[in-house]
Amino acid sequence: MSLPKIELHLHLEGAAPPAFIRGLAREKSIDISGIFAEDGSYAYRDFRHFLKVYEAATSVLTGPEDYRRLTLAVLEESAASGVVYSETFLSPDFCGGRDLGAWREHLHAIEEAAAEAERTMGITLRAIVTPIRHFGPDKAKETALCAAETAGRFVTGFGLAGDETVGKPKDFAWSFDMAREAGLRLTCHAGEWGGPDSIRDALRDLRVERIGHGVRAIEDLALVDELAERGIVLECCPGSNIALGIYPGWRRHPIGELFRREVKVTVSTDDPPFFHTTMAREYDRLAEAFDWDEGVFRTIARTALDAAFCDPDTRARIAKLLEPDHA
Repeated sequence: MSLPKIELHLHLEGAAPPAFIRGLAREKSIDISGIFAEDGSYAYRDFRHFLKVYEAATSVLTGPEDYRRLTLAVLEESAASGVVYSETFLSPDFCGGRDLGAWREHLHAIEEAAAEAERTMGITLRAIVTPIRHFGPDKAKETALCAAETAGRFVTGFGLAGDETVGKPKDFAWSFDMAREAGLRLTCHAGEWGGPDSIRDALRDLRVERIGHGVRAIEDLALVDELAERGIVLECCPGSNIALGIYPGWRRHPIGELFRREVKVTVSTDDPPFFHTTMAREYDRLAEAFDWDEGVFRTIARTALDAAFCDPDTRARIAKLLEPDHA
């Protein structure tokens, strides 16, 4: 579908095209051949193995220049799918080992690439800094410091990613408080592998305004009603959920019912090459599964833009790109 799209849930390393990672590994004489299938795509067995493959792929990204090239490669793919505004998760764990000086260097390279992509591809990028949940709350505090020290026009949000079954959201409350005090807006992965209670915990203990995934709210209709009433935005990633086996197919994915119940849902790809998806494919499969027309997708894009962690001027500029009569 050729409509302009807004993506709120994209992991930068997880969006790395496999050919890009293979090429970088060859340049550095690093053997990561075991993470690829015969057709050249990423190969993994289940979610925990996916995390291991993800971290192996990320291991070839060893400096700011690698991240500059990665950012351009990812944004080129996104722009080709019609994405005009994207938010990406960045982890100082991968970008300099949570050292503030190294993080600044990586961030500068990513931001330079984003500016180049905006000039040449017409896509705008903003960053959400995320600790890795299964690395623990102490490392998250170091990540929060990196986020707070670089908050501004480009780094606009703070979240929590990684293995949702490890620890509780309240373990990370200190980090979220620091990010909030720095003016960053907040989201958190929940309701993907954890059930409805994981969403409640994130809302109560971290006071986030968006939930990454959040689709398992459908298992508790009182929570669904609460999400709708409070205007909590869900960063839904249907193709990801289906590829990882959370739902058996597109028609069985709860995004359709959540939308019908007036929850603010958005559409994203999460880690697109891992899940053999793109934003264009997500739109096409959702249209096929739920008979959604152009009007529904325009509503979803507008919902995403309203929820975007960007400044008012950027929001107003992107809003013009979503207008039906935009050339």
